[in-house]
This record gives sequence, structure tokens and C-alpha cells, in this order.
Amino acid sequence: MNAFPMSLRRPLAAVLSAAILGASFVVAPPAMAQATAQGPESVADLAEDLLDAVVNISTSQTVSEQRSVPLPQVPEGSPFQDFFDEFFDQQNPGRGGPGEPGGNGNGPRRVQSLGSGFVIDASGIIVTNNHVIEDADEIVANFSDGSKLTAEIIGRDLKTDLAVLRVKPTKPLKAVRFGDSAGLRVGDWVMAIGNPFGLGGTVTVGIVSARNRDINSGPYDNFIQTDAAINRGNSGGPLFNMNGEVVGINTAIISPSGGSIGIGFAIPTEIATGVVDQLRNFGETRRGWLGVNIQQVTDDLAESLGIGSTRGALVAGVTEGGPAAEAGIEAGDVVVEFNGRPIGEMRELPRLVANTPIGQAVDVKVIRKGKEVIVKVTLGRLEEGEKLAAAQAQDKPDADTPKPAEKVLGLTLGALDEAARTQFQIGESVKAGVVVTAVEAGSPAAEKRIVAGDTIVEVAQESVTTAEGVVAAVKKLKDMGRKAALLLLANPAGELRFAAVRIE
Repeated sequence: MNAFPMSLRRPLAAVLSAAILGASFVVAPPAMAQATAQGPESVADLAEDLLDAVVNISTSQTVSEQRSVPLPQVPEGSPFQDFFDEFFDQQNPGRGGPGEPGGNGNGPRRVQSLGSGFVIDASGIIVTNNHVIEDADEIVANFSDGSKLTAEIIGRDLKTDLAVLRVKPTKPLKAVRFGDSAGLRVGDWVMAIGNPFGLGGTVTVGIVSARNRDINSGPYDNFIQTDAAINRGNSGGPLFNMNGEVVGINTAIISPSGGSIGIGFAIPTEIATGVVDQLRNFGETRRGWLGVNIQQVTDDLAESLGIGSTRGALVAGVTEGGPAAEAGIEAGDVVVEFNGRPIGEMRELPRLVANTPIGQAVDVKVIRKGKEVIVKVTLGRLEEGEKLAAAQAQDKPDADTPKPAEKVLGLTLGALDEAARTQFQIGESVKAGVVVTAVEAGSPAAEKRIVAGDTIVEVAQESVTTAEGVVAAVKKLKDMGRKAALLLLANPAGELRFAAVRIE
């Protein structure tokens, strides 16, 4: 038995560690020692109260069987025929005889998968991940008491990977409520409940490791990172705070082995609740739409634009007929505030716009040629805007390099004439500019991923129509002591972006 009371164990460990290392030490003040010793003594009562609201989601779908091992041809009646048939039936379990499911290795077979979900309404409303139920022919919710109910999809959203299901229970279900994920702090305790590897209701505890994580899984990434063990099968399960409120939906892990290494990600409820409400009410999402293509403001872009600190979202293009175009927002504007909310970095703007009601008029503050301008924009609907943008888009082709004209910044330039339009298949949406016909490898322009077929529309936010004009504009910037030239580029499909190209 340990002879030291709990209150003395940590200082003693500090003493021993310092003595072994031959270093001096300072005993932590009482407040610090108390803080480091805190933690939940037990989450048993909390887990017991919540387990019944978490369900295992099992799905099945029919897929075509593709033989993984080719079947060799042997003469009919060969003594090896039975051997080969038995061996390849084992290698290809979906392969049946002629006319049977899986016959000849190409027939349909049933595939099952498992995930998690949780009840948010006692009448039978369940939330899970879209990837858990995607393409499923049948969805079954398995409850902790052993009961099973077939679920139907109310709505799902690919952008946030969320889905809402409905079951029809004979009695009210145990439900949980959403909490405020915005109030979470790094270091707060959280608890995950789910169905890892199909083992059934499993409870794990950890802390919030980080917030606002962008893992490049979608346009609205803002994940909670946690070290609570999350494994395959936990997807769609809830992440609870210590008040028993759902603050996240477990969605992804980083793992080279497929098992938990303490890096899991959950969709915060500040994003999930709005999506879930829309899916319940409409069966689809109805997000706000501004109608701009944006890019990150880098240090060199900020300097070229003269906006001071690096912040905001740079408007690279404006969708024709969209809300921004009608309100007068222009390519080259830097959005620094939306509806009273400052924009620190690019990825904040899509989330704010998406969460704003359709048809609402909002103030958008932009920096245009060094001056702040406030534009009133009435938001459209994102889903309709995507259809409009898709109708205007064209595929970008490969092209050969024509005869060079002028060279600057590692670019070979040519006129935007019919020959160039044909050669590079430049669409009619590109009205004017100077065509890039070649890019020197290792040049400042190549560093910015400018390619042959791009069209320079502006230099330093001034329109250009000739190669000589581009060269003169860059020379002027160099004479002014500028370190980079801000180019507005259009690809053959007419999609715009800015690039600050270093002036050598």
C-alpha cells in the first residue's frame, strides 16, 4: 500500500524527478497542484444515463461482385477441376454457380457496414454521419436493449457529412439534447459513445485537444479535435460534455493503422444543429449564397493589395447573375467583414454565409483599392447558385504552346485572338486580356501555378489588353519599388484568381 496520501504524491514525484536529473526545482503552488490533479473521478452515472440514447447503425447494400482471383481454364473432366473449383470458391466467396447470385464472379452480393448514431427526439429522430448510410439499401437502428428498428432517411448533407433518420418506435425513446460547442475550451473533458469495430455501446473519455480544425474534408471544416478514443464504427456517434449534452458528432480519425492514436475529429454542434434542423424541416439544406469565388489572402497578396495585415477573403471571381454581382462586389475586393462579423481568414466566410437565412440583406465590408467600402447584399440560395455556376463552367483543356510574343515574370505572352481561343479553347466568358502561352520552369510565375492557357486580365488591379501593356505595367511596379505584381488571371473556363508574382 502506498504510504503517502494523495495530496503528497505529486510533489514527491517532482522532488524525485528533480533529484535524479540533478536539477533544482520549485514546488508548484497549491493552486497549480490542485488544477493539475483535477479530472472526473468517474463518468459511470453520466454514461449510464446516456447509453440508451446512442444506437448502432447497421446498413446493407447490394454490389456487383468482382472476382479478385482469376479462374483458370481447365479441361472438362480434368482431375484438377474439383480442386480448382473448391480453391477459387474460397478465394471468391461471392462466386456462385451459373444462375446463382455471384455466379461467374460478377453477380450481386450483399455488403454490410456498421456505424453509430444518437436519438434527438423521443418520437424516433436519429442523427448520424452521411457516410455511414450512403448508398445503403437497408438501414437498421440497434438499441442498447437489443431491439431493432428499420430506419428511413429524412435528409442528408454531403458538405457536412450529416444525415437525419426516422424510426417508428412503439414507445418513446431515450433522447439527448444538443449543447453549445462554442463554449468548449481546449482541455475540457468530453465523452464519446459509439460502436467501435461493431462491439456495441462503448464509452471512451478524453479532452478537447484543439478546436477549429480544418482537415480539408469539406467547405465548412471547423472540427473539434479530441483524444477520446474514436475508431471505425464510431462514425456518427455523439461527443458529450460533462453535462451530458451533445457538443459534437464523431466523424473522422487520423490513423496509419485504422485504430485510434488519439487524434479524432467531431463536427461541432454550432454547425450541426442548423443543418439537422433544415434536414428535419425540409429534407434538404437551404444555405445562404453570396456568389463569389474566393481565395486566401497571403502575405504577398496583402502587400500587393495594400491592405496592411493579412486578413479577409480575396474575391477572385464573381458569379454572373449572383447576389454579389448584383450588389456591385468586384473581383479584387477583399471581404473583411460580413454582417458585422470580422473575417480573419478565408474559410470563415463560407460558414458565415451558409448559416445566414436566404433572402436576408446583409452589409459586406470590403477593401477596394486600399479603401473600405460597405456593400448591401441580399443573399440567394446556395443550392440554386451551384446549378447556375455549373451551367457556366467549362472543362479546361490541354494545349500546345504557340509562338511567343513578349516575356515578363517568366511568362510568354500573346494576344487574346481567335487563334489563341481555338488553340487553348478559351471560353467566351473571358472577354479581354493577354494570353499566357508559355511558363518558364522555376520562374516566379511557375511558383504561383500559372500555366499556359491562363489569361492575364489585370495587373495591379488595372485592366490590360496587350502583351506590351503587361510588360509596361510590371516595369512600372518595379520602378515604384514593389516586390510583387498582383495579377488577375482567368483560366479557359473563365474562373478567376489572383496571384502575387515576385518581381525579380
